[in-house]
Amino acid sequence: MSISIGTPKETVDLERRVGATPDTVKALIEKGAEFTVEAGAGEAAGIPDSAYTEAGAKIGDPWSAQVVLKVAAPTPEEMGKLSAGQVLISFLNPFVDTELVSALAKAGVSSLAMEAIPRTTRAQSMDALSSQANVGGYMASIIAAREAGRFFPMLTTAAGTVAPAKTLVLGAGVAGLQAIATAKRLGSVVTGFDVRSVVKEQVESLGGRFLEVDAVKDAEGEGGYARPLTDEENERLRAELAEAAARQDVIISTAQIPGRPAPLLITADAVKAMAPGSVIVDLAGESGGNCELTKAGETVIEHGVKIISPVNLPSEMPTHASQLYAKNLQNLSELLFAEDGSLTLDFEDEIIEGSCITHGGEIVNERAKEAAA
Repeated sequence: MSISIGTPKETVDLERRVGATPDTVKALIEKGAEFTVEAGAGEAAGIPDSAYTEAGAKIGDPWSAQVVLKVAAPTPEEMGKLSAGQVLISFLNPFVDTELVSALAKAGVSSLAMEAIPRTTRAQSMDALSSQANVGGYMASIIAAREAGRFFPMLTTAAGTVAPAKTLVLGAGVAGLQAIATAKRLGSVVTGFDVRSVVKEQVESLGGRFLEVDAVKDAEGEGGYARPLTDEENERLRAELAEAAARQDVIISTAQIPGRPAPLLITADAVKAMAPGSVIVDLAGESGGNCELTKAGETVIEHGVKIISPVNLPSEMPTHASQLYAKNLQNLSELLFAEDGSLTLDFEDEIIEGSCITHGGEIVNERAKEAAA
């Protein structure tokens, strides 16, 4: 027996990534799968249909496959193409989009959310949040360099010496560390900050300085994420960050807590104290923003400071973002192959158990179940 796998063309506005590449198609076919890719699925990522057929895939209807590999959560129209017993692997925003989770359960779809992949060593090769955050962090520094209106590196010319730009990166997760590394490579003087003191060594290993604050010495929570701060801690932290912000040319903010609003770190008063021409790139806009003046998907100019909040940044680099994401999906999909090559969902496997949101007509993930209650 063999598993049938399908990858559709993404229909959400501005989504240019794709859930499979010729390399991952070939690998899964070698594993014993039959693969169908929708016509034009990879065009926006620079992958023609011919590349898929050369890898062994068919071009056709992917929605009748046993396993559907997607990037964005299914739209209402796409939900109508799914049927009971199918396995959907995709970003699903399962702890916030309770309506979608309920619809998947009602449809009898077994859904695996890429946001729910356990943060374990074994699951690292399937961690799409990290792979896509790498792309987002890189792009944030590129956008900041483009919009800053100044050189990032120090330049010595016959007309005088230009001092390097000063960049502060808030949040030292995957996106923040990549932003630090990229801004440093571009020649900026980089400072990194995180409420988790354990990341200080990582920031410094990339050539950044670590911003020490008195307000919070260490706030590491479960799963490696930061714990929510108390009101008093937040107030003191914002005051200290305002002082640091006033000395920066660029701020890149990446601080987020999964399933919760992004922490407010840069107040409107802090922005007012920054030099005109400064730039803030806020990657947390879709979950509320780290800056009080952020508007998701927009560029706002206040007090001469440009506050940019791009959405779905990985889609701006669709070729490499798709390459990384598709590999995450491939590695997760390989866990669905039984010894005889048939489809199986082994709930004894911590990765399958942890990432599965709906199965057998029910919401099986406890956190998603609580959110939907």
